[in-house]
Amino acid sequence: VQLQASGGGLVQAGGSLRLSCAASGRSFSSYAMSWFRQAPGKEREFVAAIGWSGDRTVYADSVKGRFTISRDNAKNTVYLQMNSLKPEDTAVYYCAADDYPFIRSEPSKYDHWGQGTQVTVSS
Repeated sequence: VQLQASGGGLVQAGGSLRLSCAASGRSFSSYAMSWFRQAPGKEREFVAAIGWSGDRTVYADSVKGRFTISRDNAKNTVYLQMNSLKPEDTAVYYCAADDYPFIRSEPSKYDHWGQGTQVTVSS
C-alpha cells in the first residue's frame, strides 16, 4: 500500500488542522492505520491509531481529548483532526499502515509510511 499525507500547515496555538492520508494499492480496509510525528532532534513518536474497521482507536496521552483519528474505507483515506493545538505539537506528521491484527504503537513495526506533512504551531 502507498500512502500520501497532506493537510499540514502553520496555525496559531489553539487552532485546528485536519490531516489526511490517502492510500493506494490493495486492501486498505485490511490495515490498521496510525499517525506518528517527529519533532527536530527527537525520535518518532506514536500519536493515534485506528483499527481496520474503525471501531477501535488508541491515542497517545499527550493528544487525548484534542485529536481524533477516523477513516473512510470507501475513500481509502484516514484522517487526523487536531484541535486545541499547542506549540509542542509542532512536528512532521506521518501516516503509517500495519497489517497486524492488533494496533501497535512502535514505529519499527510498521512497513508502510507516507512522506510526512509539516505541522507548525506558533505561540
